[in-house]
Amino acid sequence: MDVTLSRRHVIFIINSLAGGGAERVMSTLLRASEDERRQSDITLVLLDREPAAYEVPGWINVAQLDCRGSLWRSVIQLFHLLREIEPDVVLSFLTRSNIAAVIACRALSIPVLISERVNTSSHLGKGVGAQVARLLVRYCYPLARRIVAVSPGVADDLASSFGVAREKLVVIANPIDLDNIRGQGRATPSIVPERPYIFAMGRLVRNKNFSMLIEAYARAGMSEDLLILGEGPERSNLLALVERLGLQGRVHMPGFCANPFAVLQHAELFVLPSSAEGFPNSLLEAMALGVPVLSTNCLSGPAEVLAEKAREEIPEGVTDAAHGILVTTDHVEHMADGLRAMSDANRRRCYAEKAAKRAGDFSVARAKNAYWNVINAALRPTGSAAASAVSAQ
Repeated sequence: MDVTLSRRHVIFIINSLAGGGAERVMSTLLRASEDERRQSDITLVLLDREPAAYEVPGWINVAQLDCRGSLWRSVIQLFHLLREIEPDVVLSFLTRSNIAAVIACRALSIPVLISERVNTSSHLGKGVGAQVARLLVRYCYPLARRIVAVSPGVADDLASSFGVAREKLVVIANPIDLDNIRGQGRATPSIVPERPYIFAMGRLVRNKNFSMLIEAYARAGMSEDLLILGEGPERSNLLALVERLGLQGRVHMPGFCANPFAVLQHAELFVLPSSAEGFPNSLLEAMALGVPVLSTNCLSGPAEVLAEKAREEIPEGVTDAAHGILVTTDHVEHMADGLRAMSDANRRRCYAEKAAKRAGDFSVARAKNAYWNVINAALRPTGSAAASAVSAQ
């Protein structure tokens, strides 16, 4: 009997469903996989006990571990769980989950697929801990059956910096649940600024580079306020910067918002100032709501989304791309110039229309089918369809 016709057990693994882009994508992917229930039992494994920001359907089995952010606890607890369940294939998201899944699955001879959500070289940073993490990625990632990258830039980094064979890499862009985002966008916003506002959101960490955005905003002389949604360890530094620049009452940082889309829907402009991204979820979410967008040309994804070109093809400075404006990464003056360019009402209106249309290219169904093609290929004997490339852009 063809193994793909037999009922099988597929396990998805992620650190938690706490707020974040990867967690949102995992939840979206699982919600869209109801048709696959006819052929597969599906279990979601959460490594850490953290409050969930996203829900999964009731028909998904959920196994809750208690690894408390530790890689080695993750490996040990995951090994025991997988030995008990004996799944047919495992798919993991995020670096710690990926490393733990590879080690546990290799020990148990279970096919393992991993999905890299970030530009790994930029994400791991520097220092002793980062060097250890790099060695683990370099050793473990090539052992996976397939590696899903969320953008061509992430795939290139894995191949050039971590020795992953090109034939193992698959590019699947993140799905955007257009109906869900637009539905939430129609809700009454929990945060209602008094004046028109420019919008940014994300975890308050250095890589998101909100400090550069605040400085550029100060130079640009925009009439709108700046609203940044999110929480994180850089909050105190960012608030100090706002005070130093005399922007109190103009820059607002209200923290985490359960429904950011209702607030984003009414923004004049969305800005992504990141130094690096795996895939720019928030950029596409803004586009789905028909909000004009301005982004740094960072690794990885904004150039592919906004210009439909490789990052290296975009010149320095300010670029009027097909679906939004791109500016040089980590460059205050170029970001300020981009903000000034987006102060033109006609340009905003034009880019709002183009953004909404472009967002339709990143549907949930397309991404879900691409992921399940990779999963199904892993269930076939090595050397057959499993060796063929699968990609979705």
